[in-house]
Amino acid sequence: MIANITAPPFPESVQEGTLSVWHKKPGDPVQKNEKVADIETDKIVLEVTAPESGTLKAILKKEGDNIASREPIGQIEAGANGKTSPAPAPVAAQAEPAAKSEPAAPAREVAEPATRRAAKVAKVELDEDLPPAVRKLIIENDLDPKEINGTGRGGRITKADVIRHLEHSPHLATKYGDASVESPAIEEMVPAQPAAPAEAISVRRVKMSRLRSRIAQRLVEAQHTAALLTTFNEINMQPIMDLRKKYKDGFEKEHGVKLGFMSFFVRAAVEALKKFPVVNATVEGDDIVYFGHYHIGVAVSSDRGLVVPVIRNAESLSLADIEKAIADFATRAQAGKLDIEELSGGTFTISNGGVFGSLMSTPIVNPPQSGILGMHRIQERPVAENGQVVIRPMMYTALTYDHRIIDGREAVQFLVSIKQNIEDPARLLLGL
Repeated sequence: MIANITAPPFPESVQEGTLSVWHKKPGDPVQKNEKVADIETDKIVLEVTAPESGTLKAILKKEGDNIASREPIGQIEAGANGKTSPAPAPVAAQAEPAAKSEPAAPAREVAEPATRRAAKVAKVELDEDLPPAVRKLIIENDLDPKEINGTGRGGRITKADVIRHLEHSPHLATKYGDASVESPAIEEMVPAQPAAPAEAISVRRVKMSRLRSRIAQRLVEAQHTAALLTTFNEINMQPIMDLRKKYKDGFEKEHGVKLGFMSFFVRAAVEALKKFPVVNATVEGDDIVYFGHYHIGVAVSSDRGLVVPVIRNAESLSLADIEKAIADFATRAQAGKLDIEELSGGTFTISNGGVFGSLMSTPIVNPPQSGILGMHRIQERPVAENGQVVIRPMMYTALTYDHRIIDGREAVQFLVSIKQNIEDPARLLLGL
């Protein structure tokens, strides 16, 4: 019996996705509910599982194809087991090796002895965990999988790992294939017009992933629809650092999570938003909509790009609750396990560029929100205290806000409130 493998139902806000990777190839055995493919949307990665146990008979949609909700992407021969000779693939699948418009293979590759190519294929097939696209790249570039540093789950080699290996070993690369979700499908490697052969350079054309395209769209939207302005301040982090040093071991033992700086900033932001509610508002036509809840988005970096999961009702959470939520978001963001509901509905956002070494930046508001707080690197600097020059661990902070509804006075005072709460953490406990 033949069973269709279909895409999962998409949330209402998602129109279509892109089939990013097949984890099986025709002829491979599969178990019921085993993950066989991933579909990338502009917000999350959806897993596609096998409806029945059996053998993957055919691939109807190849990597890079657009996929609709519940659309069939492959077929399983239910009840079959072991590797079998796959049935002739449908037109969509057969087009992958033959109908694809690819540059003619170099003469060296055409003349390559069959015995050498067979050896290369055998070498790659030693590791059956490699996805088809990764195998293809390794075979075409005559690579040894043992020399490639795998960064996927369990040390698995990803497409990004192969591309990175080729980029650091340019003498090995004869052709580039697909990249990872962060470095999406590379369409062509075109030499630029050189002034002389020795001065020739190359250009790589890269197609945006759905997430990167969506990020670009939203950033441009923010610039075009809001009157963005940024105000800065600096914070002496010594009090928070002393408090954290004193209690971090006991905190982790009691709550099972490390005590970081972000939870303090989330709490400080909530208290500042209570004092200046317009920063927690949004513009809808000619109206200003004020929110009575505090859903704080926390920017998290992942292999697919920057995502902003939302800590809901942060005003009612303890520092431990906030730290647990952030740790959970970070783990699931890397694994592509965040739900769409967790990425929407925020009323204010906090972004920490300091983890990447940023000393100062102007973050861009995440529409339809009206404000975003930027944290930066902690750096020891000389400052004046009580008429004396002392060295303190200082952090620049930035508030980018929509000047259509937030005046400069309110923005500056909001950031001053953040500064006061971090430099004197007791204020957070006393509600000052």
